[in-house]
Amino acid sequence: MFTRLVITAMLLLSAASHAYTGSDSCKSCHATEYDNWRGSHHDLAMQLPTPETVLGDFNDATFTYNGVTTRFYRDGEQYKVRTDGEDGKLTDFTVKYVFGVYPLQQYLLPLSRGRLQALSIAWDARPADEGGQRWYHLYPDEAVDYRDPLHWTGHYQNWNSRCAECHSTDLEKNYNPETRAFDTTYEEIDVGCEACHGPGETHLQLARQKQLKDAPNGGFPTALAQRGEWAFAADAPIARRSQPLDSRAQVDSCGRCHSRRGTLGEYHYGADLLATHRLALPQTPLYYPDGQILDEVYVYGSFLQSKMHQAGVVCSNCHEPHSLALRAPGNGVCAQCHRPQEYDTQAHHHHPADSGGALCANCHMPETTYMGVDPRRDHSMRIPRPDLSVAMGTPNACNQCHSDRDPQWAVTALRGWGVHFRDTGSHIARAFQRFDQGDRSVVPALAQLANDPDAAPIWRATALEAVAQGGGREAIQAVTSVLYDDDPILRASAVRSLDFLPLNQRYQLLQALLDDEVAAVRMEVAISLAGVPLDQVSPQQAQQLRELFDWYLALQRLHADMPETQLQLGIFYLGRGELQQAEASYREALSLNPQLVPASLNLADVLRAQGRDKEAREVLLKVLGFAPDSGDTLHALGLLETRAGNPEQALDYFQQAAALETMGSRHRFVYAIALHDTGKPRQAVVQLQALLRQLPRDQEVLLALANYSAELGERDKARAYARTLTQIAPRNQGYQQLLQSLSDSGAQRPGP
Repeated sequence: MFTRLVITAMLLLSAASHAYTGSDSCKSCHATEYDNWRGSHHDLAMQLPTPETVLGDFNDATFTYNGVTTRFYRDGEQYKVRTDGEDGKLTDFTVKYVFGVYPLQQYLLPLSRGRLQALSIAWDARPADEGGQRWYHLYPDEAVDYRDPLHWTGHYQNWNSRCAECHSTDLEKNYNPETRAFDTTYEEIDVGCEACHGPGETHLQLARQKQLKDAPNGGFPTALAQRGEWAFAADAPIARRSQPLDSRAQVDSCGRCHSRRGTLGEYHYGADLLATHRLALPQTPLYYPDGQILDEVYVYGSFLQSKMHQAGVVCSNCHEPHSLALRAPGNGVCAQCHRPQEYDTQAHHHHPADSGGALCANCHMPETTYMGVDPRRDHSMRIPRPDLSVAMGTPNACNQCHSDRDPQWAVTALRGWGVHFRDTGSHIARAFQRFDQGDRSVVPALAQLANDPDAAPIWRATALEAVAQGGGREAIQAVTSVLYDDDPILRASAVRSLDFLPLNQRYQLLQALLDDEVAAVRMEVAISLAGVPLDQVSPQQAQQLRELFDWYLALQRLHADMPETQLQLGIFYLGRGELQQAEASYREALSLNPQLVPASLNLADVLRAQGRDKEAREVLLKVLGFAPDSGDTLHALGLLETRAGNPEQALDYFQQAAALETMGSRHRFVYAIALHDTGKPRQAVVQLQALLRQLPRDQEVLLALANYSAELGERDKARAYARTLTQIAPRNQGYQQLLQSLSDSGAQRPGP
């Protein structure tokens, strides 16, 4: 872990050399690297529109989507688009920039308040014989109109917030929350040399003075040359690094853009990625339960799961960092470290040598297509597991190629090759899936992964957060064991996982992390401790917390244009007990994205807490207008009507929410309790029994069944449920007493 001294020195160097010189200043001394970079996707990430850069057909071409016909045409030197604007009316827009180059190209159109928006009708840049050279819509199966946040004029297509950081060099977003306007600037229009290496002025000065030899990192704020030396031991099938990788600066530098993450503040070259970004973990709905990519998550989160990453592989081992091309064609890139005599043989891959099945990447890095035409490989580099496809429905590389066959066929084929999976039932992916479905009996297996020092930290963090949701002894042991770990991914997740503990206990545990050097960790500490009453701690402690909270708010205000940030601010203010500020933040989130369901749910809670039930009901009913299948909203309406004394209306909402529930079990359980409390105990038992078939060791369900069965006079069934509870948790005195009471007389009633 970086020490605070090292971090401070790096930041001082970064500040001292914060002068960008442009990529052209590099080519005289680094001609090969510069030539490799020219024409790369980084170089062509964003360009001015010219006949050479515009790939799309602007020769009076048209494209119709959702009843709107968009026209692409030229007006002198300008490239024009006539399409539906913010009000849904056809309007003429001038293309200000082209965005990307292959396999698709988008076009940035200007709107008011300094906004640039990425048009959702993109140009398919692939050759015509591959289906390209056409206009197409990024959401072909949806009816997106001007009222939808996904419309090209909406927040989620905004260049300033969503795209610019990773397509230009030294971007300054410059958002004004009072006017909701941008004054965005950049040093270089594309991803230039300094986007990765950092400002180059100090490096140039040292070069002119012939002092580069003795300068740390050559005068740059970070060193990215971490490819290392790899060698095969005698008869070893896989090469190893001659020296362990002692820095992840290169991987984290790439991860700045090639990851699913949120930006925290100004980027610090060479610092840990979590010093400036919040990382999305491999959790549903972004990833499958086994960690395969599902949503558009890019590369970093997958790569951190891989054995390659744990072995010390960095991005430049496989990719030439300037051209972005692979180091070798075909299987050659893998053969750098995997002996081809061992792995590039039919005995290993069981496919003809000239077939797609003989390519390492097709089996170990299967593709998923995003944005309609852009296939991207899964960088977790895993073994195909069709057996898990049979058991869980997760994808596998075998059936992605053999799409006319089912997973069981693939399992049988592998068995014919002598491949037998012995852990299908115990694979950790099964535990993650069952946990997502509401089964807490898998918590011990997840806790074991969270505490496994040999497992990938990103997987440990994911397991840790799941364990914490269950609370209890396993959660306390798992969280406290990694709370001060060297890896910030684990520290951040550990802090985030402490919500099950009382506030005073959280404060005792987190005092040592109030000044953690990694911003993502400090942010989680600020959120976790937001509710600490400053008048109940010492003046010194209160000042330390006040400084932390002020820093947190200042950092969040840098991204006040993001509805997700406003949602986080609302949660923070709510923790502080500042209801007016929380309400304002939730309303600002909804002004930026009127369809952000969590903001509506939280706003309704704040309104209800102030006795404003009518307003809360209006907020929730508005959500049902655009998201009628939102189980969380229906559940919230059920709770609201319960508190308002409308049990039958509440029961209807609970029933709808329960019918929609596919992940977790809360909505179905609450519906069963509501059935009981409205005088329908028999129906409640039927619902609980259905839930128990899915979650046979769920203590909450078993307890309710024991009590309700006793109420109905079915004491043998009640005793059986209670006996199961004592077997699951033999130390629970309450369960022992319940079983004893059922053996004698009387039964306790479960809480709501």
